[in-house]
Amino acid sequence: MVGSCLFLRIILFVGVLGCRVNGLGVNWGTVASHQLPPKTTVKLLKDNGILKVKLFDADNTILDALAGTDIEVMLAVSNQELKTMTDFDKAKEWVKANVTKYTNKGGVNIKFVAVGNEPFLKAYNGSHINTTFPALKNIQNALNDAGVGDTIKATVPFNADVYDSPDKNPDPSAGKFRPDIFATIQEIVDFLAENKAPFIVNIYPFLSLYGNDDFPVDYAFFDGGKSIVDSVTGNKYTDVFDANYDTCVSALKAAGHGDMPVVVGEIGWPTDGDKMANTANAFRYYSGLLPKLAADKGTPLRPGSYIEVYMFSLFDEDSKSIDPGNFEKHWGIFTYDGQPKFPMDFSGKGENKTLVGAKDVKYLPKRWCTVNPDATDTSKLAEKMQFACNKSDCTSLGFGSSCNKLDGNGKVSYAFNMYYQMNNQDDRACDFQGLGKVTTENISQGACNFLIQLEPPPPPPPPPQSSSSSGSSPDSKSSSSSSSSSSSSSSSSSSSSASLVGLAFIAVLTFMLV
Repeated sequence: MVGSCLFLRIILFVGVLGCRVNGLGVNWGTVASHQLPPKTTVKLLKDNGILKVKLFDADNTILDALAGTDIEVMLAVSNQELKTMTDFDKAKEWVKANVTKYTNKGGVNIKFVAVGNEPFLKAYNGSHINTTFPALKNIQNALNDAGVGDTIKATVPFNADVYDSPDKNPDPSAGKFRPDIFATIQEIVDFLAENKAPFIVNIYPFLSLYGNDDFPVDYAFFDGGKSIVDSVTGNKYTDVFDANYDTCVSALKAAGHGDMPVVVGEIGWPTDGDKMANTANAFRYYSGLLPKLAADKGTPLRPGSYIEVYMFSLFDEDSKSIDPGNFEKHWGIFTYDGQPKFPMDFSGKGENKTLVGAKDVKYLPKRWCTVNPDATDTSKLAEKMQFACNKSDCTSLGFGSSCNKLDGNGKVSYAFNMYYQMNNQDDRACDFQGLGKVTTENISQGACNFLIQLEPPPPPPPPPQSSSSSGSSPDSKSSSSSSSSSSSSSSSSSSSSASLVGLAFIAVLTFMLV
């Protein structure tokens, strides 16, 4: 019930009947080279009392693992599928394959279908404007036709760049949707209201700081510091989240829907890849956010209200695009292998409990790739490092990041090892024309972890021999199982492009090595 803490079953790691923030969920992204088995991840969610999860596709293996758990699920139609979903028959097929297939007793507790992900992001240059609303209508109408539309709602997760306050009046109360998309947004919010669906927006205070040294740091958090006063309402804002949220509320009001429920689809803080992205700041951020949510404080325009949020993200994802920044691979509250990064208290009481890590994780052998100390010609060391970084993840080497203080050879070893692990410790992936060498000695240094990658899953069995080619296996992956679309500000990247350390860094490294 709103305004109170939901009592849960006894959680073993606490040992007493606990409570958690009402409406707290988490995003489960899968843009990673190596992933925990879905059943292991579902066990992790249950062990930590996480009862809501937001997906970026409709992967059948994940939905199968969620079946029977009662974890509330938001699954998704990817941006790449929006055009296809403008065909109502295709939308009905999608709903049948990914929703009604799982809504039987003991199935998956599906609550929302996200149609696209931040489709009106400015970086997309309007490429999804003409397909999003038709796709939304078709998915909701397909849900209605299937008899599940009263309990499962279609909606669209938007980036916060769909609204703003004008420069001449930058108050939250002056929020409006962008002029270039206003007509389409108006149609969408009218349709959401008609179908009793919420407006979903992704809010990232971290991005207010990223690349903007003039932004007041404390205003990105919840523990005081700079405040602003809305010149129209007189409301005082002490953090950028409230100001952003209320700008959204004002934009909805200007569109005739001031009472529409607003769900925060993504919110979080990265822990590496930038000088402001670290576990200390992530801990500070969540230590302010969770008590705020638990107390149902709401915002100045919606005081005392319950806010439903999905933390971003569950795990780090090493195959995400770094177009938004090197931090994009490091949003997880858990590491790539399901281990907690910092204390978090989902009850919002500030008790800083240790989360329960993934159990029975299977790793590759304890082997690392390092610079070969016996190599005589090191003239190509920087070139080979750049190759390794292009094909793996070197974002932790960037300025202000966890491994930036390594010496020259240490940085090359880090890059070599990431490439070696990405390729499942294939000996050929640690050759680098004689510049690399496999070692059984852990070469991690201080806060810089030289990781051992997860054991890859066994290859799938060959398809059964059959003379019939009609139909598909009921266990086959649906056509919707694509990764989420690229976002310049959030989780949404499906690109598998890997990290570049940057030409300036390579130049510095080359100087260090000669």
